[in-house]
Amino acid sequence: MLQAHSLLWHYLWVAPNIFFLVLVTLLWRRKLHKQFPVFFAFAVLGSVEQLTLYAADVIPSVSGETFWRVFWAGLLLESVLKFALVGEIFAHVFGAYPAVAKIGKLTMRGVGVTLVFAATVAAAYAPIDNPNYTIISRAHILEQTIFMIECGLLLFIFLFAGYFRLAWSNWDFGIALGLSISACVHLATWAVMANGGLPERRHLLDFLNMATYHACVLIWFYYLLVPQKIAVKPAVPLPENNLELWNRELERLLQQ
Repeated sequence: MLQAHSLLWHYLWVAPNIFFLVLVTLLWRRKLHKQFPVFFAFAVLGSVEQLTLYAADVIPSVSGETFWRVFWAGLLLESVLKFALVGEIFAHVFGAYPAVAKIGKLTMRGVGVTLVFAATVAAAYAPIDNPNYTIISRAHILEQTIFMIECGLLLFIFLFAGYFRLAWSNWDFGIALGLSISACVHLATWAVMANGGLPERRHLLDFLNMATYHACVLIWFYYLLVPQKIAVKPAVPLPENNLELWNRELERLLQQ
């Protein structure tokens, strides 16, 4: 069962993306795409990208080099959207502080896009573990780098929001939770691949990645479709390094 091109392998590659497209349709009907435009774009692109890769993999006439070129193109587009999505989550969590949210969102998007291209250049010149499959090895290195950046940005949001005891909406928390689980698992598996680990059993890492993606899609299904609860403000006041003061000072600077 845990073999490439087994029934389970086909299911784990196709089913999550079909479910994701169903979620996209439901979000559109409920007009939630207006509140989460980047997540909506990420869901559409991610589903289409993975289904395209699946078709390229199973169609005999598509060469391995063509498959990995498509993989690289999809990876770069998806990475830009992921970093934009992290910025969207940041803006929602800090919505009560518009100046902080604006600066943080613009900064994180700019840094994210810059890091994607920097990671691409770094991956191109990184040591290759298998000279016979250069394009694959570089893809492993690039994936590892991107997921490392993504994990760092998400950890920053969780720690920053936790420090100031800010309440999360179910929707924002669900998106961030699924994205974090996916990033952590994929970082671990791509790090193993990038360093030449499990050369004879890499299909098991593919199964782990696909199963994790499936679980994350179900997490997004649950958090985005269940009724939204009204957030209750915590009884504990904000710490003395007052975020309100930061927000007012940023607003003053932006208005100058």
